[in-house]
Amino acid sequence: MVVARRRQVQTRKVLAAALAVTAALLSGCASSPPPAKGFEAAALQPYRLDSGDRLRVTVFEQPGLTNTYTVDQAGYIAFPLVGQVAARGQTLPALEGSIAGRLKQGYLRDPDVSIEIDRYRPVFVMGEVGRPGQYSYVPGMTAQNAIAIAGGFTPRGNERDVDVTRKVNGQVATGRTAITAPILAGDTIYVRERLF
Repeated sequence: MVVARRRQVQTRKVLAAALAVTAALLSGCASSPPPAKGFEAAALQPYRLDSGDRLRVTVFEQPGLTNTYTVDQAGYIAFPLVGQVAARGQTLPALEGSIAGRLKQGYLRDPDVSIEIDRYRPVFVMGEVGRPGQYSYVPGMTAQNAIAIAGGFTPRGNERDVDVTRKVNGQVATGRTAITAPILAGDTIYVRERLF
């Protein structure tokens, strides 16, 4: 009778401990970042320039102005004749118009400016991957592609979804997405540790 009573007490302690662990795990799941407002839609918008992008700027019939230019940390490119031109947050057509407008102000009569991206800013892959770090972005890249380039998942890596941090409307936001979701240049992908 005493032995049976001790077993019941031990069983209750084990059940209480299991419930406490389960509650802690569930509360950890509840604090996970939700998809941010506009987060998924940002991948469908026209590409916006930022620090680290390298641009190939062509000014028709002006070989002295045609060159590659990198968007600096302040978000500008240093363009001959006109000086600093704001590039951060601009689309390629908007930046073409901005440079052409500045060149019209006393330098060229009717400048024809064309810009293409020579090299995108990198993506960062962190967490439970083989080789965390900075990697080159390729248009159309998904989180799964970036993880593969970073050495794939570790045995503890959560392979269902990832946390992605990106700029949305000028604000840094983190959201949880499927590994098949498209990513953008400059994104940080974080692979969490799976629970079981």
